[in-house]
Amino acid sequence: MPDGPRRLDALVADLESLRTTLKEGGGPRRIARQHAQGKLTARERVERLLDADEPFVEVGLLVAHDRYDGQAPAAGVVTGVGRIEGREVVVVANDATVKAGSWWPETITKILRAQEIAMRCRIPIVYLVDSAGVNLPYQGGVFPGQYGAARIFYYNSIMRHYLRVPQLSAVMGPCIAGGAYLPALSDVILMVEGTSFMGLGGPNLVKGATGQSVEAEELGGARVHTEVSGVAHFRVPDDDACLEKLRRLVSELPRDRVPPPAGAGTQPGRPASDLAALLPEDHRQPYDMHAVLDVILDGEGLDEFQPDHAAEMICGTGFVDGVPVGVIANRRAMVKDRRPGPPRFGGIVYTESARKVAYFIETMNRHRTPLLFVQDVSGFMVGPEAEHSGIIRAGAEFVEAMATAAVPKLVLTVNHASGAGYYAMAGQGFDPDFILSLPTGRMGVMEGESAVMALFSGQIDKLKAEGKVPDEDLTTRMDEVRAEYERQLDARFAAARGFVDEVVTPDELRPALSLLLRAALHNPGPHLGAFHLGAFDEGASDDA
Repeated sequence: MPDGPRRLDALVADLESLRTTLKEGGGPRRIARQHAQGKLTARERVERLLDADEPFVEVGLLVAHDRYDGQAPAAGVVTGVGRIEGREVVVVANDATVKAGSWWPETITKILRAQEIAMRCRIPIVYLVDSAGVNLPYQGGVFPGQYGAARIFYYNSIMRHYLRVPQLSAVMGPCIAGGAYLPALSDVILMVEGTSFMGLGGPNLVKGATGQSVEAEELGGARVHTEVSGVAHFRVPDDDACLEKLRRLVSELPRDRVPPPAGAGTQPGRPASDLAALLPEDHRQPYDMHAVLDVILDGEGLDEFQPDHAAEMICGTGFVDGVPVGVIANRRAMVKDRRPGPPRFGGIVYTESARKVAYFIETMNRHRTPLLFVQDVSGFMVGPEAEHSGIIRAGAEFVEAMATAAVPKLVLTVNHASGAGYYAMAGQGFDPDFILSLPTGRMGVMEGESAVMALFSGQIDKLKAEGKVPDEDLTTRMDEVRAEYERQLDARFAAARGFVDEVVTPDELRPALSLLLRAALHNPGPHLGAFHLGAFDEGASDDA
């Protein structure tokens, strides 16, 4: 065993330290100010809203953590998936300790992602509104554009008119200007006496625009909107009463499908603590993916499909906390089987394995079994033999089967997520329902050393031919490329840009998968983004 903590343990410690900082939001002084105003913080509200001792998968905690000089922790909004009265829900809560809950460009990205989860999974979404509106210095990334703030209200409308996704809003602080349309386009609006305000313009804007002087409570307080305008539906005395009322309203919503209860499965074959020993210190080294799957799956383990054919790709069925799943995983070891030629490299997709996976996905789709992609992929095989075997066509079959599967799709990045293999293993561009990563995840077009070879091999070969070695300048530039790739390959870099929904620790992995699988079971079928393609399917059948 190497000296010091294992790679995974060290990465988990770094992640937990970063999380602690981000969860403090604007810091102790602003938290104290929130409490002095008689308000809970966003995270306190979410904790009290959701069922106790149940998992909460926070989507986008690391978003923007490495931007704005650290002034936008979590982009000023808490988003995620949890349970209320045993029912899976999406939560969006503005963090008023971060620039008064104002919207950064990434705030919009996070709210849209939360809405898309609710739209795709057909589960209720709860908004806890406490925001001063657009962060004006960054309005160019917030206000205009196809995926600017207007998209939030578009999704509100689509959910109300077409998808019948329940939307509940609690105005628990200011809700100003265009942001007021978010609760107005919800099914139910709650307001808190004395602390909430909703209006298209605040008192200052009203005075500037009309010359009228009016207090916030008289302009758009809880009593005005529940007694006079009729915009809001319930008035509650404080935050705790508001959250309790929300829990009751969610519990009374009708349910179309009831997934198996949490805790219905058996314990996994191996404990989560084994992952630190199973994953190698050097990410390039092989390891036993079957043993990793024993940590993820229920104790019945994996019932493997075609285990002796194209074994560099593992396919099979199992359960995650009682929910059946079809598993597709990259085997990270050399594979020697009855195929002619040298052994196959684990983590590489070959023609035979691409076709094997395509057939397996189509089978799971017919059986309506959700898919779990466990990524540790370096890409597709290249070279004359691969091209002559038809790998382009086989890869296209793999991608099409994955892209058009109408069942829920979840992704877990264990190690590498590189090249076109990342795409085929349900990369983000193919709209899987959820993407998780262990802290060991490395997402990028290629590894740093490969990038160095791609960029500098011509110069190095020329120097070799001349009997020379790279000088200090060339060596420095090569080292800079390696360092920059290491930074960008880090799972936290991917999470900061929303490429993964959450980086999870080993202990969080199975509870998170269980929660997200149950949420995704409500997914009614194939989607283009968040939009259901059922109408297209019906049209095709009519033509036939």
